[in-house]
Amino acid sequence: MKTFAMYCGSIVLLVSILLVGCSKQPDAYKIGVITPLTGSRATYGAATKQGVDLAFERINKAGGIDGKKVEAIYEDSRGEPKDAGYALQKLINVDRVPVILGAFRSAETQAIAGTAESRKVVLFSASSTADEIKYVGDYIFRNVPTNSDQGKTAAHFVLEYLQKKTAAVLYQNDDYGKSLGEAFIENFSNIGGKILAQETFEGGQKDFRHALTKIKQMRPEVVFFPGNYEECALILKQARQLGIQVPFVGGDGAYSPDLFGIAGSAANGSYYTLMAMGYGVSDEEVANFLDGFKKAYGGEPDVYAAYAYDAILVIADAIKRGGYTSDGIKDALYKLEFKGVTGITKFDSYGEVSKPYYLYEAKDGKFALVTWVPTGSVTATR
Repeated sequence: MKTFAMYCGSIVLLVSILLVGCSKQPDAYKIGVITPLTGSRATYGAATKQGVDLAFERINKAGGIDGKKVEAIYEDSRGEPKDAGYALQKLINVDRVPVILGAFRSAETQAIAGTAESRKVVLFSASSTADEIKYVGDYIFRNVPTNSDQGKTAAHFVLEYLQKKTAAVLYQNDDYGKSLGEAFIENFSNIGGKILAQETFEGGQKDFRHALTKIKQMRPEVVFFPGNYEECALILKQARQLGIQVPFVGGDGAYSPDLFGIAGSAANGSYYTLMAMGYGVSDEEVANFLDGFKKAYGGEPDVYAAYAYDAILVIADAIKRGGYTSDGIKDALYKLEFKGVTGITKFDSYGEVSKPYYLYEAKDGKFALVTWVPTGSVTATR
């Protein structure tokens, strides 16, 4: 009888614990973050983490969200789709977060977006630009425009600013490089430019002389070469060694301080498209971000720190509006209009934004913003 009573008491205690556990609200709102913290793309992950941490600091200093602190749960993707998949599963199944910032590369985001959609967890990328991400589903968002927009900007830049009418295209053979290369080819051809050569390269490739020699023989006035900074830096170095002195124009994937460490002076005179700060739209937010970054880390931020910073503030705004659930966050994201360091963030029915791309020139170990107003644009690239 005593044993039976103890058994019943244990059951009551267990049920009580479970009920308390079910009713207890989280002490903090946790947001998952998938980014490359190690591996060859760790530079990008470090910038992302700086932006995320700075945003969390700002939110928590202001009292958090409805009195609750926000915290990040970081998972290392190493810049690889497979590792991004492991990170997603952990954040969903173990940490049970309703929203995740990530991934960094388009290939990573494309690899995990379908799972996030099927599990009804909000996935918000601050850097993946491949067009195909647009069509995955209702729980997928990003605060950067597509490669179609980026390729169009690059095409107009080459023809209007650089005054070049012939181009060769050398793109990285993955979702990012291919979609950006094809967007450039289509738009450059449509506005009167001529494509003289089209070559590809693989991620991790070290020798580009074969493709560059073929390009040199066609004598283009400019080379468009979307890819990651490691490969693009080697391309620049080998191109100059082969005597190719025409301008090279790349995408946001090559925008990294590490480009100069590999390419050295060969990077001078190359250009890169990327979404930058919201100049002329949210100058006060930009100034506050730059000041806060300098105090926290010293120096000036990488643009990817700005992207991540803005993304976290947008997510936090959605949590405040819709509550700490995937559906609440999703519904709030579609309705909000947020003024941040990258301008106005407002999502269409696909979870996409419309923001301008800017051009940066690599010069003496730094990236300098180029002054240029695209045809038909009301936003200056300066």
